[in-house]
Amino acid sequence: MLTNERTTRTERLLPVAGEMMTAARTAPKAKGIDIIEVAVATGETIGLLSKAMLEYSEKTGLGFIARDALNILHAEVIVLIGTKQQTQGLNCGYCGFESCEAKKQFPDVPCSLNTVDVGIAIGSACAVAADHRVDCRVMFSVGRVALELDMLPGCGNIFGIPISCSSKNPFFDRTAALNAPVNIS
Repeated sequence: MLTNERTTRTERLLPVAGEMMTAARTAPKAKGIDIIEVAVATGETIGLLSKAMLEYSEKTGLGFIARDALNILHAEVIVLIGTKQQTQGLNCGYCGFESCEAKKQFPDVPCSLNTVDVGIAIGSACAVAADHRVDCRVMFSVGRVALELDMLPGCGNIFGIPISCSSKNPFFDRTAALNAPVNIS
């Protein structure tokens, strides 16, 4: 049997995505309170997300989201990491309010500690990708539209991390990515 590397990319990236999810889950969290949610998108779900990103870009006029919508079609897998919104009761004021009680009147304003938690989880996940020499890029644009689609129910802050193992990182060298074949499996 002869197996060509190009035909097994998704199959090889799924275990890496699984390890990325584990790293995000086990990353340190403020006060040890785990309100992180993690999921993986592949195949048709990436296509649906890309289409929704194009629509969101047109609706909002944010052109970079359309660019990213085309860009994620070069990913075999996208790891989504989000956080639910929950004050931590520290009254630190880092969110701009005097206390957690005062902030509760504005539930759409994220608790700064929740944002830090999701950032640490993202860093842990990206470290796993780097350890496996897998190309990735953190994209808030992907997460913003995943939020609109309620892909991580209850989360108010989501980021997407598309991963790939092609010859060039399609998430940074975007001109090469736009000319490369698209993975729509």
